[in-house]
Amino acid sequence: MVIVFEERKFEKQCNNQSKLIQAQGALRAKKLRLRLDDLKAALTLEDMRNAPGRCHELHGNLVDHLSLDLDHPYRLLFVPDHDPIPRKDDGGLDWNQVTAVKIVGIRDTHD
Repeated sequence: MVIVFEERKFEKQCNNQSKLIQAQGALRAKKLRLRLDDLKAALTLEDMRNAPGRCHELHGNLVDHLSLDLDHPYRLLFVPDHDPIPRKDDGGLDWNQVTAVKIVGIRDTHD
């Protein structure tokens, strides 16, 4: 899958292990690296359904966002990087058509 980043600063962190550990801590940096590697290896978002990290769609003010578990309560947030976003006939996200994502960042989605 194609991965782009919303913020250049976060992209630089993710591409430099020592900066990533310094900014996020060793545990979160390790999990984040694993999740990014899983996304990169996936052909479509559908491949992430059964991958580690519990990939799932978010609701409310984060509609069209997805998340992957990092260290509790933090999640890696991303959105499909398609215009328009691929939809099924019922209006839901078509995971089989998502081949590119934009990384939004890390946050506690329970706030």
